[in-house]
Amino acid sequence: MTKASFGVFLPFYAFQKETPNSSLFKNLLSIVSECERLGYHSVWLDDHLMYGKTSLLECWTTLSALASATKRIRLGTMVTSAVFRNPALLAKMAATIDIISNGRLELGIGAGVQKEEHIAFGYSFPEPTARIERMKEAVEIIKKLWTEEKTSYEGKHFRISEAVCKPKPLQKPHPPITIGGSGEKHTLKVTAQLADRCDLGYQPSLQQYKRKLRIIKNHCKTAGRNFQEIEKSAWPAGQIILAANRRELDAKIQRLKPQGTTRAEFEKHSLVGTPEECVAKLQPYVDLGSTHFMLFFGDLPDTSGLRLFAEAAIR
Repeated sequence: MTKASFGVFLPFYAFQKETPNSSLFKNLLSIVSECERLGYHSVWLDDHLMYGKTSLLECWTTLSALASATKRIRLGTMVTSAVFRNPALLAKMAATIDIISNGRLELGIGAGVQKEEHIAFGYSFPEPTARIERMKEAVEIIKKLWTEEKTSYEGKHFRISEAVCKPKPLQKPHPPITIGGSGEKHTLKVTAQLADRCDLGYQPSLQQYKRKLRIIKNHCKTAGRNFQEIEKSAWPAGQIILAANRRELDAKIQRLKPQGTTRAEFEKHSLVGTPEECVAKLQPYVDLGSTHFMLFFGDLPDTSGLRLFAEAAIR
């Protein structure tokens, strides 16, 4: 699939299988290094401050460490909450990581979804419309700081005065910005206005994915923007389970399927099959114009799925 690039989603819960805290980063780096060796376009970390009592690493400091430990693979956030960090500070942090990584940063940003962690850490969590307003302002501030010599901004939620962000990111005009979310009235409107790439998250059907793209296209018309300027990213499934043959696939499903869940329920939102079957199921998205895929391999930290997919799809 020479038209597509493939990113690997590495959420904190993929590394919680009896992993001591001292090994969390070591295990993550091992997976990222394997993704780089196999030729994946990018790896993406989720951005959470807490999730119950689970141990998890802070996203941006972890990206900084990965930037120093890798050479080619791109490094992204899927997605960072617009209010966990002041947007001017986030612009500075992101520019720094772009320099450390020699121009490999991918900024994925969203409005924030986990109310409990926002409140626990002292952040407000208003209704979705207000959160999306904050995200829009944050993206506007970040772009201005990345591209202007001196920046002032007066918004409803954020303001800065004659702020200077130097050094600038290495990528020009700036690192690509992915806006995550699929809310049709507000989030996709901001996507149409400001995103370099859209990320709709997992959509349960190709028809639903097509509908979301049509809505972005309509918002682009209203905003006077060329729809083709926005790269289309797709999640082909909630998770991907691959094996070389049916016997191995059955064994892997039996191992990974939660107790009390039927196989049909397990496969409903999963992409399950051989590598060739998996690649064939991606083609309809490519035909719609998708050029980037976000992949979550459900067998992580086992890397067999990563390797099988790379052998079949990455040239």
